[in-house]
Amino acid sequence: MTSGFCRFDIFLVLIFPPNLENVGIPVTMEVASDLLDRQGPIYREDTAVFVSQSSEIADTLHALEYALENGALCVGIAYTVGIAIARNTHCGVHILGKSIYLTCQVYKVREVLRHDQEIKDLAKLLIAEQSLLVFGRGYNYATALEGALKVKEVALMHSEGILAGEMKHGPLAQVDENLPIVVMATRHACFSKQQSVIQQLHARKGRLIVMCSKGDSAAVCCGGSCRIIEVPQVEDCLQPVIHVIPLQLLAYHLTLLRGYNVDQPRNLAKSVTTQ
Repeated sequence: MTSGFCRFDIFLVLIFPPNLENVGIPVTMEVASDLLDRQGPIYREDTAVFVSQSSEIADTLHALEYALENGALCVGIAYTVGIAIARNTHCGVHILGKSIYLTCQVYKVREVLRHDQEIKDLAKLLIAEQSLLVFGRGYNYATALEGALKVKEVALMHSEGILAGEMKHGPLAQVDENLPIVVMATRHACFSKQQSVIQQLHARKGRLIVMCSKGDSAAVCCGGSCRIIEVPQVEDCLQPVIHVIPLQLLAYHLTLLRGYNVDQPRNLAKSVTTQ
């Protein structure tokens, strides 16, 4: 069994279980603080992977100590050389920032960045809104969560990333003509299900912003009623890397337009020393 433990990179870690499960390796994803609260089972046969940004996070470090005490093989993935996650695990891996994931897709990143003005215009329409929903499925569930988090953190707008398959279990009650909703509907194994989600939201007069693969606007937009953001098609497992960029740009422009400092999110710290 392989487990992933994290704090600030929780949505990044969500990308990895499907990849390992595809080759028959069972994976669980754990939030470090919740694992400690539950004293969840960890065995000597387990591999525990810890992911950390440049900060030293108390919850993750305590979870690492707990895993070591239980005899698990511990792997640390860190963005900064020399931090505790890398030093105290059996195998510490340093990566040069999140951009390392993008090196093989640079031209597609550039293609997405060409939508910057389009995203800025969209942000101007959303500047006065109080809430934003983001629906994702499959690999893009992590995209929806990460995008919603960035809008929440820096633009100070209430935002929720929602698993599209759970739409009918609560979120659908919030849908009306005023609430902006982003739907991730790029080409992947769940594409037809996302088309159905769009149709159901449209039937309830949802204010839709649909992210789709290039050339798919007619397949996802009901009678021209949606605002479309087209992104390049990539392999399923790489979609979160590319498709989160428009949501990050949206958060960035919303933050500036709402008069906040994009480099200093309110009440947040890079280093968390208390549980």
